[in-house]
Amino acid sequence: MAVIAGFVIILDPFFHYHKPWFGLKAVLTDKEYQCIGTLRTFDYDSLILGSSVAENYNNGWFDQGFGCTAIKAVRSYGATADLCYLLDTAYESHDLKYVFYSMDTSSLAADPIPTYELTGCPMYLYNKNYFDDVQYIYNKGVLLEKTPYLIANSLIGDYDENDSYNWAQWKQFNQDMALNNYMRAPQISPMKEKDYYQDVLNANIGLVEDQITAHPETQFKIFFPAYSMLWWDNIYRTGDLEAYLYNMEQTVGRLLTYDNVQMFYFQDETEIITNLNNYMDTLHFSPEINQYMTDQIIAGDRQLTLENYEQTFSDMRHFAYRIVNEWILPYEDSIKIDYTQS
Repeated sequence: MAVIAGFVIILDPFFHYHKPWFGLKAVLTDKEYQCIGTLRTFDYDSLILGSSVAENYNNGWFDQGFGCTAIKAVRSYGATADLCYLLDTAYESHDLKYVFYSMDTSSLAADPIPTYELTGCPMYLYNKNYFDDVQYIYNKGVLLEKTPYLIANSLIGDYDENDSYNWAQWKQFNQDMALNNYMRAPQISPMKEKDYYQDVLNANIGLVEDQITAHPETQFKIFFPAYSMLWWDNIYRTGDLEAYLYNMEQTVGRLLTYDNVQMFYFQDETEIITNLNNYMDTLHFSPEINQYMTDQIIAGDRQLTLENYEQTFSDMRHFAYRIVNEWILPYEDSIKIDYTQS
């Protein structure tokens, strides 16, 4: 039993106790199990924060562009409270120069409470109670699968540590894939009032503001990524279009008042979001789009300001209705209908 415990603790494939030793690489493929450990044990001064659409960034793009050492702090669905939980963890032992925050529109309407325990995450890795680490140390999957996987990827092949949690190499990005993965609501729901999510919106903005004001030394570069036109068609049909646009505009208006915040907007990139060959579903885009957005942020382009953000969202509203009334029409015969909603 002591030998098994020592073997797992020394190699530590989830980096719960320490960063990689003995020349092994930081092989990061299981964010729910590894992300929390890397935030506590790795050497870094910046974070790439977001949901699954942030996983295909190469950390080195930000390192070279901003002269920093970045790692990813990612969580499926990217709810605001979950991402702020990761920020709190990072700030416990690190000073951050930059937070590159890929802010999902839906996160502004999500419940403002962390969901890790509710969704079955391995809390023995998240809490600081080392007595329940037996679930990690004496774990057959860790011993016989995760540890050999760490060793193999470190010693064999060309695993790139900057591609942490990257899933794009196993996916296809093309129009057929995107259309096949879009289950369109058969009926158009009544449009919600724009302030429908006001209470949770205020709470989520407040969570982000708490991070910004508590850490004035950190530069927050917050951006809304480029979802496909299928995503805009979907939120129109579910009645969320006006409310989601309102949520983003209110968020930008409040966060831009802070000196350590810059915001960028990519959802109105016509040539990107109307080209379904850039996507595998309604919102997950190819790594080329990740790199494009990174390059724009580095260059300081596509930036929202207090002077232009209201016009930007006015134009986005017009563009969104063009999508549902014009751009989407040639694809309607190819879109799957979700009859469970009828």
